Amino acid sequence: MAKRWKRYFGVRNSHGSPGGRRRINSMINDSEIILRKTESADLEFFFIFQLDDEANYLAAFTLKDPTDKTAYLQKYTKLLNDRTINMQTIIVDNSIAGSIAKFEMEGEAEVTYWIDKKFGGKGVATKGLKDFLKNENSRPIFGRVAFDNFGSQKVLEKCNFAKIGTDKGFATARQTEIEEFIYKLT
Repeated sequence: MAKRWKRYFGVRNSHGSPGGRRRINSMINDSEIILRKTESADLEFFFIFQLDDEANYLAAFTLKDPTDKTAYLQKYTKLLNDRTINMQTIIVDNSIAGSIAKFEMEGEAEVTYWIDKKFGGKGVATKGLKDFLKNENSRPIFGRVAFDNFGSQKVLEKCNFAKIGTDKGFATARQTEIEEFIYKLT
């Protein structure tokens, strides 16, 4: 199951930890977060976000070469044009803070998100996912997260996803096979 995800999007949930980055606000207010349809210009920001080594480690199931900008932009531009994918950009105080998307794999809806490290631990991922799920009606919808990505586990649980199982897969960012947790929202 892990291989099918990697073939499609290439990344899992990344939720940065608060250490060593510029402070934004202690928590983000509801009115400060906006979701909008992702535009191709947003991909430049997303590419930069996924270059962070710590975020890649947390996401675990990442692109083979996260520094290959041409490959990244080609892949995600193609995904933007796929009607089965609902890709949204998360905006905080007029700044791009991350992305969130629903895609379908083998008939099952899955959710993925990536938050810029400087917005991690502020409630951006949780609020973004809650807002996203208000408009994305696919159910059941699944989320997958590395066993040690506690931030993303908490985000999914706060959004009423239930942990339903585990899987193992080769984590490119770690160059080893790891366990991942499977979550489901009905």
